[in-house]
Amino acid sequence: MILKKIIDAKKYKKEIIKAKLISTEGSVPRDSGTFMLITSKYLFGSIGGGQLEYTIIEKAKKKLNEKMVLNTQIINIPLGPSIGQCCGGYAQVEITKHANGFESLINEKFLNFKLDNLFIFGAGHIGQELSSRSTDLDFNVHLIDSRNDYLKMQKEKKVTLIYANSPWMLIKNLPKESYYIILTHSHDYDFKIINEILNFNSFKFLGLIGSKTKMKRFSNRLIKLGHNQTKISQIECPVGIKKITSKKPGEIAISIIGRLLEHRSSNTSSLHQENKNNLKKINA
Repeated sequence: MILKKIIDAKKYKKEIIKAKLISTEGSVPRDSGTFMLITSKYLFGSIGGGQLEYTIIEKAKKKLNEKMVLNTQIINIPLGPSIGQCCGGYAQVEITKHANGFESLINEKFLNFKLDNLFIFGAGHIGQELSSRSTDLDFNVHLIDSRNDYLKMQKEKKVTLIYANSPWMLIKNLPKESYYIILTHSHDYDFKIINEILNFNSFKFLGLIGSKTKMKRFSNRLIKLGHNQTKISQIECPVGIKKITSKKPGEIAISIIGRLLEHRSSNTSSLHQENKNNLKKINA
């Protein structure tokens, strides 16, 4: 079987099975509302892997080869010894046959929910790693730099590349409540970008690469410019998971991603969390 993303199923022209968790209790790997799409060759998405998913895939493949009296069937699966599990949970899965991939996605309203914007200022080693690794994490990823040759190094098509001779001049026109990571090649650029964000833009997350000493100096300068100390204290510098102390670009990027995901998961006002709550309401 070939694994693909859910959204890729839109282009699939043949019959397809949707397997959707409609009720869960106890220890189940994914929440109610999670679904995957199954064909004889492809798997789009996942309902959590393991024996639960394997069992559903096998049943779905059989249904593809049968003439279903009803297009929809409900399967109850206890996550216990009968399927080689010891989780103790319970899952109710709805299996539905659709004529094609597009049809299978029509009623999935959450697919149209807006993603959080992530603006990464600085296309150096860390910026390259961070932008390419963030594209599959429910972010609209934008990589910004004043050096066009550095932007051209980023080959990930899902990353929006933005050239700006003076990157801080972009801030007042960027969407409110975005995520910002500042890691340019210049401390002067970093400061100007931070200053503009505090001047013009509300944000969900503002992270700055650097040391505590750098942040202290920036903080003193920002206070002199009249910025509120409460707002300044929301800047995370050094940005990333504190216990990860590696200086390798790839590991720093992973540390920053970990912090972004941690923040988003704990921030109940995040659109990402709202999306999850709305999804539960849709399937209640």
